[in-house]
Amino acid sequence: MHSSRIETFLRVLSTVLLVLTACLVGFDSQTKVFFYTYARKATFRDLNALYVLVWVDAAAAAYNLIQLFRSFRKDLADNSYTYLRWGTYLLDQELQAASYVVFAANTAAVQASVLALTGEKSFQWMKLCNRYTRFCIQIGGALACGVIAAILTVIISSISAYALFRLYSPKHFLLLKGR
Repeated sequence: MHSSRIETFLRVLSTVLLVLTACLVGFDSQTKVFFYTYARKATFRDLNALYVLVWVDAAAAAYNLIQLFRSFRKDLADNSYTYLRWGTYLLDQELQAASYVVFAANTAAVQASVLALTGEKSFQWMKLCNRYTRFCIQIGGALACGVIAAILTVIISSISAYALFRLYSPKHFLLLKGR
């Protein structure tokens, strides 16, 4: 399989996982009735980390989608497109920064979710996942998708770097290989 096909496949998979994460977290809710009168609804807005995660994943998915459209417009397999490859590489470095942000948002959401799962006696925080089980299971699945998507974006950035730097001579710094 050609590296651009692999890159395209990974971009599509990453975009799907990012959208899936944002949708699973954003649309997840569960309502419980306490004491026969008080209804409490758990949503992603209850934890700031989940709220940030939805927006970060949506932005990263949109960026991936833009890069996918760009890759369908131009086939950059020819050496004459070296400047375009540099542009793609620099944009993919932004993708790498975005993958760090996605990973950080997922890590913060995991940390907040663990507190919701286990509680914290010293702060008198109750366990919430024993009451909102379905909500917590769906959030856990979404977080797993988000971590996989962040790893895929790092792989995409590595493929982009390889596609650029394979055009250059290994013996002379930044000198293009002869045809």
